[in-house]
Amino acid sequence: MGWLEVVGWTGSVLVVVSLMQARVLRFRVMNLAGAAIATVYNAVIEVWPFAAMNGAIAVIDVYWLVRLLRERHDDRAYGVVEVARDDAYLAHVLAVHADDIAQFRGTPTGAPAPGDAGAAFLVVRGDETVGVVLVSDEGGGVGRVDLDWVTPRFRDFTPGEFVYRRSGVFAAHGLRRLVTSPVRADREYLERVGFRQAAGGWEREVEPAAA
Repeated sequence: MGWLEVVGWTGSVLVVVSLMQARVLRFRVMNLAGAAIATVYNAVIEVWPFAAMNGAIAVIDVYWLVRLLRERHDDRAYGVVEVARDDAYLAHVLAVHADDIAQFRGTPTGAPAPGDAGAAFLVVRGDETVGVVLVSDEGGGVGRVDLDWVTPRFRDFTPGEFVYRRSGVFAAHGLRRLVTSPVRADREYLERVGFRQAAGGWEREVEPAAA
């Protein structure tokens, strides 16, 4: 097998593997790489219909990558909806994704019991629920983040940060400080949303609600 064939097979493999990716960003990057390689390969061997097709796919991938990366930290792309801790839809989301949540956190997390003190937030993109943040009220103005989870498709975008950016929702519950367990914690993500490492875990001050 010559080097040109190796290049062609590499492009094909990348395109196929990209279709197996659950994460939107990872899919687009791998699909772009495969399509770009396939475009070059087909152009070299002068199979112009396939070169044109893969070139078009590469252009489409570039468009979506630019759009996705632009929306990554755009407040207009995501929304935060507060629901009751015993909300039926929240319980449904947690039940459907129980296995992924357990793998993501390292421990299983079920729906909060009715009457639990604290707050629950759904992170949405349009009409799609892409994340859940659960915070328990420990008293004295301290809230513990029990769950900060994102669906696999959007895990590269960390949409949960939009909950923390809207610090007024925590202040409205009388919280002045948020803490979270270091178990399976993502240091880069926690720092991005304002947490700092402290004795026994991570914590973040809650800014007062705007007047």
